[in-house]
Amino acid sequence: MKVNIGVSAEHTKQIALELNKVLADELIVYAKTRNAHWNIEGSNFMEMHKFYEEQYEELEEYGDEVAEYIRSLGHYAEGRLADVLKLTNLLESEYSNDQKKQLQGLLDDHETIIRNLRRLIDEFDEKYKDKGASDFVTGMLQKHLKLAWMIRSYLK
Repeated sequence: MKVNIGVSAEHTKQIALELNKVLADELIVYAKTRNAHWNIEGSNFMEMHKFYEEQYEELEEYGDEVAEYIRSLGHYAEGRLADVLKLTNLLESEYSNDQKKQLQGLLDDHETIIRNLRRLIDEFDEKYKDKGASDFVTGMLQKHLKLAWMIRSYLK
């Protein structure tokens, strides 16, 4: 069914493409956080195990929000693993049980996501004339800023 929301079909197509890249990043950072949760070792195992669990549970919700927003634009959310790996801005990392290495890798990922979201805020508003999509991305930015801050706090 055609979507008539006051944004041109071409613009919603481009916004959906960019949001599918965001979705891919959300799914990759989710998987990497889950992997850290499974593989952490050390004297603070339980604390970190719970910390990672809280983070990946939030990330799971974020991915769902992005996918649903894409659908609200009338486009498919591209969640197949082959699509995710083509669209993501993030890289897979080697397995590690080293807390500092895990945290730094996840922080780097969140900061990559944050930089991309900052770019999209203006692009969605100015180039594609969609303040709603810009506002949505602003909300995602705020969520990732919080997760990055929490991770960064463990690295001090």
